[in-house]
Amino acid sequence: MASLTPPLRSSSTGREPAVNPERQLIGALLALTFVTGIVDAVSYLGLGHVFTANMTGNVVFLGFALGGTPGVSIAGSLVALAFFLVGAGLGGLIARRGERQAVGTALALELGLLVVAAGAAALIDGRGAMASGAVLVLVSAPMGIQNAAVRRLGVPDMPTTVLTLTLTGIAADSSLAGGTNPRLGRRLGAVFSMLAGALLGALLMKRGLAWTIGAAGISHAAGLAGFWAETRPRAG
Repeated sequence: MASLTPPLRSSSTGREPAVNPERQLIGALLALTFVTGIVDAVSYLGLGHVFTANMTGNVVFLGFALGGTPGVSIAGSLVALAFFLVGAGLGGLIARRGERQAVGTALALELGLLVVAAGAAALIDGRGAMASGAVLVLVSAPMGIQNAAVRRLGVPDMPTTVLTLTLTGIAADSSLAGGTNPRLGRRLGAVFSMLAGALLGALLMKRGLAWTIGAAGISHAAGLAGFWAETRPRAG
């Protein structure tokens, strides 16, 4: 199946990263997948049982809430969905300029919002529903930006925020199913990156929102550094 967006070409080398991504790019995307696990731990464990990266789960939670299920917030699900979409629109607008550097700009904006979210959490952690809602806004929008930017890259099996198709590919393309296990290392890496991020997020939530969001920001910075290193023009 063709990608929904055209593969991006580096202005300096003419390579097509969607077809033959380099190791640094895959490492950067794995770091972003790790961030997703941390941020979803923040939102689900600390902000009222909502997701900020997994919008499928949010839509389901919204259905539960509309059905009167206790402990699930209609307002929280709607806020997360709305500001995820705002972030996705902004990320798409930036990344649509076509060059890989534009994608990097979108990811840098995501990092900035995560830093602001960590600072806000440090100031307002535990001060009621309105305060939690502000933090929810500040972590939902960055995940929308990330989704739009990564979608623009079009790297197979590296969506960074959802694993359903990745897990399906592991099983459906396995030797037991008559397949050849294509990109198995990458797929497993994505699964374990998100798992590790969620584990770290759950452990850090015992210290508070600010610590956990801060860890997401640091991990994102590492991924962004890897992305910039991969897109930097090379001599020769």
